[in-house]
Amino acid sequence: MAKKKKIRVELRKNRSKPARPRNWTRGFREHGYEEVATAGQERVRAKGDLSRKRTIIQNEAPTPPAAGQDAEIPAAVVGTCLPGRVQRVHGLSSVVATEDGRLYRCAVRRLLRTLVSDERNVIATGDRVWFRPSLNDEGLIERVEPRHGLLTRASRGREHVLVANVDQVVVVMSLVEPELKPHLLDRYLVSAEQGGIAAIICLNKADLAEHAPYQPLLGYYSQLGIPALLTSASTSLGIERLRELLPGRQTVFAGQSGVGKSSLLNAIQPGLGLRVREVSEATQKGKHTTTTAELLRLDLGGWVVDTPGIRQFQLWDVRPEEVEGFFPEFRPFVPGCAYPDCTHTHEGRCAIKRAVRTALISPRRYTSYLGLLAGEALE
Repeated sequence: MAKKKKIRVELRKNRSKPARPRNWTRGFREHGYEEVATAGQERVRAKGDLSRKRTIIQNEAPTPPAAGQDAEIPAAVVGTCLPGRVQRVHGLSSVVATEDGRLYRCAVRRLLRTLVSDERNVIATGDRVWFRPSLNDEGLIERVEPRHGLLTRASRGREHVLVANVDQVVVVMSLVEPELKPHLLDRYLVSAEQGGIAAIICLNKADLAEHAPYQPLLGYYSQLGIPALLTSASTSLGIERLRELLPGRQTVFAGQSGVGKSSLLNAIQPGLGLRVREVSEATQKGKHTTTTAELLRLDLGGWVVDTPGIRQFQLWDVRPEEVEGFFPEFRPFVPGCAYPDCTHTHEGRCAIKRAVRTALISPRRYTSYLGLLAGEALE
């Protein structure tokens, strides 16, 4: 059994100034002397903004928490809590499934919600949690286990964890309706590598376009060791190959709205019955039919997560000097640059730019690199 230890944690500040005394107006009206009513009261508090700290009991984990997750996770009382996995998140409540398949609608312990964190939400689909069950199949999440295999993005200056504890991501892009965006595809690939998950590229709606113009793109990613295939939910093109990549794995389907993620999952397992809608004729964008990420069990073995479409994808916590490491085709050429801190943008005698000019590196991929280096958000 893991040992317990006490640690001091910081909580989110709920105000920047001390609250005004509640009886100020009443006191003024009763005696009428302003100097008495407004007399200051002595109090002891931290300098500057109000500090909010608390001592909690934490398990002494044998290994440090995964990247992107805070270490200050309170321990759970095993005798009164059950282990489970988050199937989907609805605002402040989550649906948690136990190992025997029972579902509980759980709120989140207030202490967890107020811990200082860069995350937009403390709970994400796929999280392994400990919760305290109550009546009517409800419960309270007491602890979130350390995560691995994350797919994240930046959202309003905070980290948005789309899904946790997955092995691979199927990046779904449509050839048309909406049109293919290779630079957005590259961003998903970088996010996958950053989160420690394998990637599969799926160019969907292949029944609506000629295949020949996209073969070089598929071949380029295949040379990088990334499985890439054409699919169509309407004609079942590539569906069998996609099925072969899913058994025994935890897979997330990600991409823009309207690219056909739910349609592909319905084709892989018709019994799922996921809702689908047509793409808007005016904007050529999807209509957000899937509104929350949901963890689903596959009959052929393994799990899949159907995620809502994302129109803007910006990477979270990637420093400019790290970007080149997410482009595997850059690695053989980087040692040939004249400067050890070369950014491959304006420097002379840059081996990467020379490789782009000689077509050893795709100019399109190099453009994606420049966009990531500049920290641009992409729709």
